[in-house]
Amino acid sequence: MNDLEARRPSVAGQFYAGSPETLREQIRECFESKLGPGLPPEEHGDEGKVVGVVVPHAGYAYSGPVAAWSYRALYEDRRPQTFILLGPNHHGMGSGVSIYPKGAWMTPLGTAVIDEELSAWIVEETKIIDPDIRAHQYEHSIEVQIPFLQYLYGDIRFVAISMMLQDLGSAREVGREIGRVLEAGDGKAAVIASTDFSHYVSPEVAHENDHAVIERIVAMDSPGIYKVVEDRGVSMCGYGPVMAAIEATKALGAKAGRLLKYGTSGDVAPMREVVGYASIAFERA
Repeated sequence: MNDLEARRPSVAGQFYAGSPETLREQIRECFESKLGPGLPPEEHGDEGKVVGVVVPHAGYAYSGPVAAWSYRALYEDRRPQTFILLGPNHHGMGSGVSIYPKGAWMTPLGTAVIDEELSAWIVEETKIIDPDIRAHQYEHSIEVQIPFLQYLYGDIRFVAISMMLQDLGSAREVGREIGRVLEAGDGKAAVIASTDFSHYVSPEVAHENDHAVIERIVAMDSPGIYKVVEDRGVSMCGYGPVMAAIEATKALGAKAGRLLKYGTSGDVAPMREVVGYASIAFERA
């Protein structure tokens, strides 16, 4: 595969349904689930208060209803011109922070186009982000967000950034440099941080540890997030993208985060060890 080819989906038929009709129905069921927020309105809003969100990235059967809360909040708020998708690198491929530079990504719902101009601008203006498709080839954390966006908005443009480096310094540098680029542009992007929270711990431990992290996220406190994750040993896979999103959305005027929904895989099916999920919005005052 080279960077001129459309990226084919890596987890269609696994994390989410592989046919267009079934996938649309699956996403609709995520909104209508007892854990979901209900179906979004027919028309998107035009408020401009929500500048970023945190969303989970497990299989839709488990995390989809929680993810639907962030997507409904964003849709009710506005239609962004482009989406900055930040996700962790689970496979250890590619450079430390990798942007997918050009082309398009395919899903069962169609083709989503890379915002090549903005991606190139980010690479030109930053020191830590490299154009590199290897990190994205098999990675699911960004891919699973795209069908939700296509379901709501139809054709979309996006920037895909995969983070293997998740230390505090790197995450803050990534976020601040992205924020500087977005602030210098029209500022009409939305930043989406993809993460799951605790992995394979008891429901009690998941709730306690995850809410300790979430408290720092809604305070938009990147150092606090890193300290809680490190001190408690929280097995959160995308704390780097979340910290980067906080720094980027601050540049776009975000003043606070708001927890929309928390849940675990144990809310879907009884299990002794669960994975935690949360939807959080970063909002202007």
